[in-house]
Amino acid sequence: MDTEAQHTERDRSSRPSDSEQPSEPEGPEERSRSAFTGWIARWVPGGRITVTLLALLAFLLLLSTFVLQPFQIPSGSMERGLRIGDRVLVNKLAYRFGDGPRRGDVVVFDGTGLFGHGDYIKRVVGVGGDHVVCCDREGRLRVNGQSVDESAFLHPGDRPSTVPFDVVVPDGTLFVLGDHRSASSDSRDHLGSPGGGMVPVDEVIGRADWIVWPFGHATHLDRPDAYARVPEAGEVDGAGAGTGDDVSGGTAGAALDGADGAAVEGAAGGARRSEGADG
Repeated sequence: MDTEAQHTERDRSSRPSDSEQPSEPEGPEERSRSAFTGWIARWVPGGRITVTLLALLAFLLLLSTFVLQPFQIPSGSMERGLRIGDRVLVNKLAYRFGDGPRRGDVVVFDGTGLFGHGDYIKRVVGVGGDHVVCCDREGRLRVNGQSVDESAFLHPGDRPSTVPFDVVVPDGTLFVLGDHRSASSDSRDHLGSPGGGMVPVDEVIGRADWIVWPFGHATHLDRPDAYARVPEAGEVDGAGAGTGDDVSGGTAGAALDGADGAAVEGAAGGARRSEGADG
């Protein structure tokens, strides 16, 4: 009967073929591992944790050597912006692939043989070819014939300079000043020294771009607008000539009482600190 045939008929599609074998259950998939890292981890105390920490330290060392380096501010010569104990992060690539330092930049440079022994932090006031004079009739600096209002960053109560000067910055060098002019030993104090108080661009370590410590004082160090209207040296006729507002008869190398060299202390181990910077 048809009903019996239907009852005894089996679905051939459900029967496994002789050629097919059920697959064996697979174990848990293992993560790919570096044979070299595994070999190192077996021989280093602490295993992979130690290897990871060593790799991180190597990365930080390379970063500090070639890209960013922290420095500590040991004196008040850059107040009000940079205070004693502040940690600044210096961009060591800022001038490596483009233009050099610009007026208004805060730079860290190697002052050995120039300002003393160590790394210093100052503000760039003049670049190669600039004519920098102190001061006009209102007591402001003049750069390439343009008076510069520094009140936004100058230490409260300070004048741009109590020492008159009139200089033309040689090519490839910088004229630098501290923001706390009455407590800073800078280009003004070394005009009569070898190099004339100028900082070679090649000695610049980098540009201070951030205050990173203390957190409450952390900020990005922007270039002030005070120098935006200063013309380039080549745009000024007779760059070496003064104007009617300039004070003439500046004394080269005049010392400031109680000046501070403002050497910065590197936080990455190989930093140098100024010896005899005070005075």
